[in-house]
Amino acid sequence: MSTIILLFFSALLSLLLLTSIANYTRAKRLIFLLRNASQAHDLVTRSLKLSGGTFVFKIPFTHCLITSDPQNAHHVFSKRHSDFPKGPEFKDILEALGEGIFNSDGEFGLTQRRILHSLFNSTQFERVLMTTLRRKLELGLLPVLDRAASAAAEEVIDLQDVFKRFMFDSICTTVLGFDPNYLTVDLLPDLPYAEAYDDMEEAVFYRHIMPEFWWKLQRWLRVGEERKLHEAWEKFDGFLYERVKLKRQSFNRKIEHKETEHGEFDLLTAFMRAAEDGEEEKSDKLMRDTAFNLIAAGRDTVTVTLVWLLWLVASNPEVEKKILEEIKANLGGNRWRFFGVEELNKLVYLQGAVCEALRLYPPVPFEHRTAAETETLPSGHTVRKNGRVLFSIYSMGRMEEIWGGDWMVFRPERWLSPDGSKNVHIPSYKFMTFAAGPRACLGKKITFVHAKQVASAVLCNYKVEVVEGHRVSPAVSIVLFMKDGLKVRVSRRK
Repeated sequence: MSTIILLFFSALLSLLLLTSIANYTRAKRLIFLLRNASQAHDLVTRSLKLSGGTFVFKIPFTHCLITSDPQNAHHVFSKRHSDFPKGPEFKDILEALGEGIFNSDGEFGLTQRRILHSLFNSTQFERVLMTTLRRKLELGLLPVLDRAASAAAEEVIDLQDVFKRFMFDSICTTVLGFDPNYLTVDLLPDLPYAEAYDDMEEAVFYRHIMPEFWWKLQRWLRVGEERKLHEAWEKFDGFLYERVKLKRQSFNRKIEHKETEHGEFDLLTAFMRAAEDGEEEKSDKLMRDTAFNLIAAGRDTVTVTLVWLLWLVASNPEVEKKILEEIKANLGGNRWRFFGVEELNKLVYLQGAVCEALRLYPPVPFEHRTAAETETLPSGHTVRKNGRVLFSIYSMGRMEEIWGGDWMVFRPERWLSPDGSKNVHIPSYKFMTFAAGPRACLGKKITFVHAKQVASAVLCNYKVEVVEGHRVSPAVSIVLFMKDGLKVRVSRRK
């Protein structure tokens, strides 16, 4: 049985055993499960609180431990990380990602991390990242918001859709050296391969909630969600392999004629260049896998961060006021301008607001690992060999033992020093949004650069108001998007 269905049903089973619902008949329990499916993350959180932060779920052929205990996180992700790989089930469900960094364990995974770490910290990458971000802001996002603010009665827009498009353009430019122009001021175009990506993400979610034998049967028969996945996969692969082919042709031509790059840089070319520098030659398949993983990480993480951040800020006027005061103090004037990296680092209150959004609504709401051998965790629970350990990151951000009695309050100050002059460090095994230990997320800095740059541009130029009656709730998904998007009206700041 797949990870999310284990997470959901084990949480509910724990809830049933710990509350009066335990007296329900089987039929009533089933009705309870079905009616509360959309509240899965909060039900898991409640179950973990009732069980002291960790509980074990057992069914035939399955042994899964679910936890929000920081000491367990430190043990699995840092202290004994080599004893807890991702495991074969993870790779099977996410087979579309191929051998990219998300699915890779062992020496191969470490090699990919080493290459990416080097690239992400290069001056070339920072230059391209900031240049792309500025261009897409000034020619894409801000004109779209300007048009919405100028429309009669102020046009209602879905910020989640807008940010998805914005980030798809930005990440494709950075990774592939190609801008799809998915976000333009005149219209929001349909791009088959971009929509195929969304279809794949939705179909893969069903692999998590369906029994393994069922989705594998559907895959064999090419029916249902597996047919949808197959068709979308082919469409998106067509796009990726075409970009890989064109990039390799360009790369080989430059080598043959000894042409210089003239300041050009993208991650796909950088991986190809690694082969010239003594690395094993990178196949088209590996290049495709690498590109897919980077696009998935870049688009989804930043999009989720931005929509929850702007919703939380719009719902907390005092926080919004403090963010605007900080931005204006660092602008040196009243007009917005693009910030450099060092200037972004001075926006410590905004950084705290981003961290709060990530605490309450982590883009990836859970992490899981598989025990290579039977082992006892700091909580006293034993994980059998090949047993799964699942960490609810969503729940960890809501634990009073970690964040205090005001854990439910959106309070950027919890990330600041007493005098408010700098950000404080909270150990990654408590703030698990970017994982922890040797396999922590390499894109943490990139996420903060994007989130702070975009948020400062939007908040400084526009007042964002959520449409009256629009209900905001997290989607039950492998990525914590908003279930119905973020419907807003924007008006220009005076």
